[in-house]
Amino acid sequence: MKTPIHINITINNRVETVWNAYHSAEDIKQWNHASDDWHCTNAVNDLRIGGKFSNRMEAKDGSFGFDFEGRYTAIEPFKRIAYTMTDGRSAEVTFDSKDNITHLSVAFEPESANPIEMQRAGWEAILINFKNYVERVYGDNSH
Repeated sequence: MKTPIHINITINNRVETVWNAYHSAEDIKQWNHASDDWHCTNAVNDLRIGGKFSNRMEAKDGSFGFDFEGRYTAIEPFKRIAYTMTDGRSAEVTFDSKDNITHLSVAFEPESANPIEMQRAGWEAILINFKNYVERVYGDNSH
């Protein structure tokens, strides 16, 4: 197993809200893209051990698109989600909450086609979109 890349973000909302927005297909379509010239056109999510997910990401100009897919290997509600991507790489998302603040951590095995920093930047951008989406739609509890 390759050394995983770790990304962390703090979201100013309760863990139940963050958890639900992270795996709701309707929410995923709103936040799952790395930049404004991309969007998530379809999301299917069966959050159970052995269940599959598939998120279609496309450039808004139609020049490129790909499916981000995998199968869940472990789920601890409001704590942890682990999955294996279709190329065999694994990833784990952990949710750590205190009061109305949730710390979200993602660890994923890098792929070999793109530089590590490019992969880190892409996943970080998606997590920033997620944070901004949750706080805009469901409330920012930092005040």
